[in-house]
Formats: sequence, C-alpha cells, structure tokens
Amino acid sequence: MDGIKFLDYLFHGKELRYIDSYFKMLNGYSPTFTSYSGGVYEMDLTRTAVNSFATHCSKLKPEIEGSALKRLEKTLQQKPNYFMDTTKFIKRLATYVAVEHTAFIVPVEDRYGTLIGWYPLRAQRCEVVEAAGQVYLRYLFGNGEHGAIEFERVGIMTDFEYTDDLFGEDNRTLKPTMQLIHTQNEGIINAVKNSANIRFLAKVANMLKPEDIKKERQRFTEENLSAENDSGMIIYDNKFSELKQVESKPYTPNALQMQNIQENVCTHFGTNMDILQNKFNEETWNAYYEGKIEPFAIQLSLVMSNMSFTERERACGNAIMFSANRLQYASNATKLQVSTQLFDRALLNRDGVMDIWNMPHVEGGDKYYIRKEYTEISELKNSREKPQIIIQQAPQAGQQAAEPAKDGQQQETPPEPPEPPQDGSGKKEGVKDAD
Repeated sequence: MDGIKFLDYLFHGKELRYIDSYFKMLNGYSPTFTSYSGGVYEMDLTRTAVNSFATHCSKLKPEIEGSALKRLEKTLQQKPNYFMDTTKFIKRLATYVAVEHTAFIVPVEDRYGTLIGWYPLRAQRCEVVEAAGQVYLRYLFGNGEHGAIEFERVGIMTDFEYTDDLFGEDNRTLKPTMQLIHTQNEGIINAVKNSANIRFLAKVANMLKPEDIKKERQRFTEENLSAENDSGMIIYDNKFSELKQVESKPYTPNALQMQNIQENVCTHFGTNMDILQNKFNEETWNAYYEGKIEPFAIQLSLVMSNMSFTERERACGNAIMFSANRLQYASNATKLQVSTQLFDRALLNRDGVMDIWNMPHVEGGDKYYIRKEYTEISELKNSREKPQIIIQQAPQAGQQAAEPAKDGQQQETPPEPPEPPQDGSGKKEGVKDAD
C-alpha cells in the first residue's frame, strides 16, 4: 500500500471508457443511487438502533464451501482487506444497509487480476452505464473522484426495494419521526434552561417612563441576581411596591409521546428497546435474530457467492456462507441441551460446542462423534433374529462357586449341562430360548 492511492487499491487505476448511454430497465427507469442526507445517523436513538443491528451482525462467521476459493477462507475470517478486519467489514456493510438501504461490495485484486479480498463501499452517487457493450457501475465519491467496475463483479445489498430495480429506497419515510425527535430534544433543552433561571415579578410604585423601567430592571438584576451577590439577600427601595418570586416548575416530557417516538424508530429498524438496551431474554433474541439478523446473513451469503464464483463454480457447490454459531444467546440450560443433543448425533463437533460456550477450539475438535446405539433403517433386517438369554445358575447349598483363573492360567470350561429327559420332565438349564 506504500504510495498507492485508495482508488487505485480498489480499481487499479482503470478508467471508464466513453459512456455510450445510461442503462435503462424495462420500466424506462435509469437506475441511480444517491445517498440521502436526512441525518438518520445523526440522532441518538436512530444511531443506537443502527449500531445495535450492525454490532450483532458483526458476530457472523464467514465460511467458504468448496475448493475454488478455499485459500481465501482465513482471509475472509480475519482480514478481508488491507484496512479492516472481518468484524469491521460486516459491521460497515450492516450500517450502510440500515442507514441508506444500499451497500456495495467490490472485489480486491492483485496486479494480475487474482481475487485477494473484498471491500465494503459507500458511494455518494452510483449510476449504471453502458460502454462498448459492457454494463458498468460508476461511483461518485464524496471527494469528487469516480470509480467504475463491471456490473457482474460487484455485490449489491439492498433493503426496502420498490421503485428501483437495483437499489434500495432511502429513509425519507423516517423524516417525520426525526423531526419529532429533534423538536422534543429542543423543547427539553429550552425547558431546562428556563427552569434554571430565577425570575421575579416586580410592581412599580410610581409612574415611570418605559426607558426608566428598563434601566431599573437592569439595575435590579445586576445588583441582586448576578454572581457578585454572594450574600443571598435581595434589597430593593420604594420604587417597587411589591416583589414576588415566580416559581419555575421542572419540565417533564410527555411519556406517551416519547413512547410513540421510540416505537416508530423500533418499528422502522425492526428492533425493540430490550435489544437496544441489552436487556433481552432468550425468546426476544430468537425473534430478533429470525426477523433481522438471519435475513441479512442470507443476503450477504448470496451476494458474496454470486460475485466471487462463476456459474460453473456455484453449480459445483462452491459458496460463501455466514454462520450464526457465535450468535447464540441462550441460558446455560439451553446451551447444555443443544450441545449434548447435537454433539452425540454428529451434527456438531467439539469446536462447534466450544463456539456455543465461547471457549477456544481444542486439538482434534473438527472430528464428529455419534452414539453407537443408532442404526440405519436398512440395517434393521439384520437384527430380527430372536435374541438368546444366557442364564447362569447360582451354586447349590454346600457347593462353592468356581474360582476365577489366576494370572497366567487358563480357566477351565465348565461341563455341559445334562440333556433333559425325553419325557419332557425336569427343568431346562443352560441356553434358553427367549420366547
């Protein structure tokens, strides 16, 4: 990276050819993405909702299936590009999707065109254009510079898709709620300032000109209400016939209004206050994961798989997956039940169990174990023979049981029991049919 510009690191200094035309969809719409400057990330409550979602998403663990890009699995799990590790990579993507409903992922290649990483991109403006029969995605960044990449080589993550076929909608629908938050915050600040002031109501005894009343008010304030008056006493002359302090009541925000604002923000971002304040229980977390985290993980897996593998490689089973084995928020009893039930059925290895308990992996932890009393259905025919029960008779009175053989000596085989009489009398000894 020494002496290399950031755009050269991403696009290797490739300049876009002369633009023939803007790409249009079937509905005649030219796909163009423009970031919304409505300040969604500038309010405390909305920023908390976005950051909470992005933080939970950053726990996702990427895994590469297949052999096409197996060499990059550790790169994706630790440091997908020169500037950020995996948690920052996923967190930035989640933040872009939550704030602007559109996020871009561009491949990072070496000088020979070999894929070596991925980078999350936020553009000020993005256009789909055509040049020499090739469809490109052209970016405009905040510093005025442009970058372009072939459309099939870029990953696009979206949310709230409607009017645009390629990009997500903006956050304009949240603007009224943002205005309510701003107005409420301003009202609280002004109310606190006013309630902190000491105010008096004074009645003038004589007729005074307006300019004289203004001078007396200023004089009374400077002499009695300034910081220089450390005596705690207020003294006034006969110019005022009556002087009474105005009591200021503390301002309390309307609890119902605040609750409505919080519910609007939580509904928009698909969360709740228990998630934002980290007070959730197992049921609340499972609902949040199923409704918010898992759809993001599925989309991220598909987007990165489609942009990183060819169609033939995907058909052969190559894919990038983001697993949730480090997202389990459950009680210790639930963790123990999941660990034991899935481990002895070979659905989890020891490393998977360690991930549930947030413990380091162990040597040989990638092996799978299964309980041996399980069998395949096709093998049930081999176990239809009638079982035989071995009955060992107790020694009679006055007889001693056979002593076990000593070390180095072979134990004598007990004599076979006599055959039962032909007439069927007597008891059976030895091997008895299980019927």
